[in-house]
Amino acid sequence: MGKTRGTVLLIAAFANLLLLAPAGAQSYPNRPIRVIVPNPPGGTLDIVGRLLSPKMTEIMGQTVIIDNRPGADTNIGTEFVARAAGDGYTVLLNTVPLVVNPSLSSKLPFNVTNDFAPVSLIVSVPFVLVVHPSVPARSVKEFIALAKSQPGKLNYGSAGNGSNLHVAAELFKNLTATNLVHIQYKGGGPALLAVLSGEVDLSFLNVSAVAPHVKAGKIRALGMTSTRRSPVLPDLPTIAESGVPGYEFTSWVGALVPAKTPANIVTALNDSITKSVRSPDLAKRFTDEGADIIASTPAQFAAYLKGELVRWAKVVKESGMKAD
Repeated sequence: MGKTRGTVLLIAAFANLLLLAPAGAQSYPNRPIRVIVPNPPGGTLDIVGRLLSPKMTEIMGQTVIIDNRPGADTNIGTEFVARAAGDGYTVLLNTVPLVVNPSLSSKLPFNVTNDFAPVSLIVSVPFVLVVHPSVPARSVKEFIALAKSQPGKLNYGSAGNGSNLHVAAELFKNLTATNLVHIQYKGGGPALLAVLSGEVDLSFLNVSAVAPHVKAGKIRALGMTSTRRSPVLPDLPTIAESGVPGYEFTSWVGALVPAKTPANIVTALNDSITKSVRSPDLAKRFTDEGADIIASTPAQFAAYLKGELVRWAKVVKESGMKAD
């Protein structure tokens, strides 16, 4: 009898363990989360990631770590996430290169549609055409006239082929019929330093990165790339209103995870990101940085990416943009 009772208790205890194990395995998150930024520190992705991570840490109860993995026009960090385990502990922040690079290269080591699960389109960020003070142009019109009088003499810095900076500049070149020389750097931060030092004549950089330097007179802003002015530089006209009708470039930042990530984890990450970005203190920080908050659902971001892939395929073809 005692033996039988002991066996029953053992079986009951084992059953309880079986019931508890799945719950423990399914609890998320139970360890730190890495957010991969495929650019060096100082660029738009890095700024957004470092603003988000403390609030996400607070909401999720686990440390959210920013891990910069730059290289190959964001493709190194992007591939790393595409090949990572779909467990929610490796998240990618990316931007326009994600939808431009497929049209620039047929040999990408990942497929944007098949290898990722969109989590949220977080914010959009306008860029600014800036020049070194030595460039004798104080408006977009003056700059276009200068560039046309000196074809191939002015150079612009970018964060690499397919980067926001590259795309914004090539659109400008295409619409203004100007000949500007492309100089590649390993991120937006180094490109900004190149303009500040006079190593390059100009660049197209995010408004939050350039605003302090513009206000200090270290570089000169000529025009916003977006269709409306920014509260960060309210007196600066848009490029479109400055004589280049149809010009529009606005960067965005979105979060993605490996395609095999379970839907409930995608939902948990989306919830954390949207709550973070909409929290009063962080919302103000983003607004002060010149960003517009979007905080989309996974489905909305998926639809947006699909449209952007089509849009940029057309732009790349029409502009003749190349992975030079």
